Amino acid sequence: MSMQDRFQHLYAVISGQRFLNKQGLGNEVPFFICSFKSDESVEMERLQHQLVNRLEQAGVRILEINLYDLSIEILKERDIWNQILEIETSVSKGELKELLQGVLDPETHLVPVIAAKLANTDFDVLFLSGVGEVFPYIRSHNVLNNLQSTAKEKPTVMFFPGDYTHSLESGASLDLFGRLHDDKYYRAFDIFHCEV
Repeated sequence: MSMQDRFQHLYAVISGQRFLNKQGLGNEVPFFICSFKSDESVEMERLQHQLVNRLEQAGVRILEINLYDLSIEILKERDIWNQILEIETSVSKGELKELLQGVLDPETHLVPVIAAKLANTDFDVLFLSGVGEVFPYIRSHNVLNNLQSTAKEKPTVMFFPGDYTHSLESGASLDLFGRLHDDKYYRAFDIFHCEV
């Protein structure tokens, strides 16, 4: 599908009443994956901004949360951003990853901040992006699992650099960058398979 075709499909689906009213989900959480090849990241970011503008013009309010920007915001609010920058060159990648996983844990730190943003914003659809930028210290399936109880009132679209695959043998998985095949997640819908 070309970027223009994807844009048209996304706009038609997200601006539709069926999507906004969470119809046809069979009591599942209203989570949707918008997957794309990792080498399309720049074009997809541009498409996402155009999509937000067009949806806003149509009266559909979008709350955009970039997980990378949110991570930096959390680290600054917790007053540890500068400390992390200082130690980054002197600790191993493993130690840095472990530190960031602790201070940005989805259940205890990330999702509560997202929940506060949801509570303080009037919006119709949540857009989550920055998934590739926060890997490996934040995993997308952990974010989605922890958001299930928090973000179920409105549709959520995660822009995902990789593949969202479904098979009878292995179930569904989020394959980041089309390479990492270990993130099992089955509760989201592929937005490109959604009807208008």
